[in-house]
Amino acid sequence: MSQLQELHQQAMDLAERVQVAKLRGNLTLAQQLSRQALEKEQLAAEFLANDLAAEPTRSVLYRSAASLAIDCGEIKTAERLIAIALSGNPPQEIAEELRDLFVEINIQNYFARRGIAFDEAKFQNLMAQQPLS
Repeated sequence: MSQLQELHQQAMDLAERVQVAKLRGNLTLAQQLSRQALEKEQLAAEFLANDLAAEPTRSVLYRSAASLAIDCGEIKTAERLIAIALSGNPPQEIAEELRDLFVEINIQNYFARRGIAFDEAKFQNLMAQQPLS
């Protein structure tokens, strides 16, 4: 197994352990494991940072790392990871998911800067709806 694959697998194993810790109510452990998962996934993604031909693997790793960063509350890190992923040549579906992540982490600030009240529950309901055909 390559170092990239090993790091990614470790990150995913840690992410599973995060879910178990959350279910057990151990939020401190969940946060620690989440940060470890982020570190591993970032390292895995960095192996392909300059390999634009390594799609979709490159953008999938960066999307995963960005999601883990969001879980850790590291929004600036998530934004940077999303930007790196989009700077490559991600497949359309993954590019859309990356853009959606960016909107999700920035929409509250966007509305706040404009003096508009933001209803998180309504937003979550909107995000959960299936797109119309």
